[in-house]
Amino acid sequence: MLEFRTQGFAGHAVKYSPFFDSRLAVASAANFGLVGNGRLHILGLTPKGIVTEKWFDTQDSLYDLAWSELHENQLVVAAGDGSIKLFDVGIDQFPVQSWHEHKREVFAVHWNLVAKDTFCSSSWDGCIKIWSPHRSESVVTLPTHSCTYSAAFSPHSPTIVSSVSSDSQLRIFDLRTPASASNHLVLTVPINQNPSRQVGVPPLPALPPAEALTHDWNKYRDGIVATAGVDRVIRTYDIRTPQQGPVSILPGHEYAVRKLAWSPHLSDVLLSASYDMSCRVWNDGSTMGHGGVDAAGMVFGGGKQLGRMDGHTEFVMGVDWCLFGAEGWCASCGWDERVFVWDVRATMGP
Repeated sequence: MLEFRTQGFAGHAVKYSPFFDSRLAVASAANFGLVGNGRLHILGLTPKGIVTEKWFDTQDSLYDLAWSELHENQLVVAAGDGSIKLFDVGIDQFPVQSWHEHKREVFAVHWNLVAKDTFCSSSWDGCIKIWSPHRSESVVTLPTHSCTYSAAFSPHSPTIVSSVSSDSQLRIFDLRTPASASNHLVLTVPINQNPSRQVGVPPLPALPPAEALTHDWNKYRDGIVATAGVDRVIRTYDIRTPQQGPVSILPGHEYAVRKLAWSPHLSDVLLSASYDMSCRVWNDGSTMGHGGVDAAGMVFGGGKQLGRMDGHTEFVMGVDWCLFGAEGWCASCGWDERVFVWDVRATMGP
């Protein structure tokens, strides 16, 4: 396990470069992101450990980042003042582009993995915006009317955008549809719903809605999305059959789940980061056969926790998988001002 200190700045997001196996970036904020400056760290993995290649200071907190899929040295960051900035590692000090249309904090940015020429952002102002790095204004605005913590493009389609928000809804937008009154919205899935009722199993009690903080698309199974948030439970959904409820339910975290990331190597493995100061790796049960519902209605789908990492001493805010090399390497960051690069396989039991 490798460690790096983001001295004076609490980590909010960490992402591996899609071009280099030895480069990652961390979006961070002074004073835990409540007030003060932000800093974007560009880090390099070397035989002597993790070193700083470059950093950029910003006037407001940074909450998320996304590497460009077009340019190996560029990445966008989400800021607390409602702005989005595009930085180039080869250019000193200042961003090469800046946008400021959101009315409140921007909490997520995500690059289009298929078309590669657009990215999206989501904000507490209840909007998702689609951007092009070559345009000075947003391309499309998608209203959610709710504080939107996470938005992402599907890795299987250049026109499908998803989000989760404070109203406990997973929303799917298709940019190919007419805008009309629906603003490209094609599906809304209540995240707090129970699995479809099984024969011989009594109905489960209704679950209260809880803020959804994170979600991620499965990289291999088109239509599978994992969600999590304040209720501490990870759920996976198949958006092709939303009426069936969650495909799997994975309880275990003791506090809110802040970040999810499906493995880029295995179709049934995902990683989570939580306010309980742990990172956990899960199998969603899709390759092991579906299990039933336990007595409390919590465990469903045959998934299970495979391992956990407890190196952080504060909220863990970000996790990401390395795209290159062996299939278990990942990075995490948190409010303890520490970045860890570690091997998931070392945390797994027999």
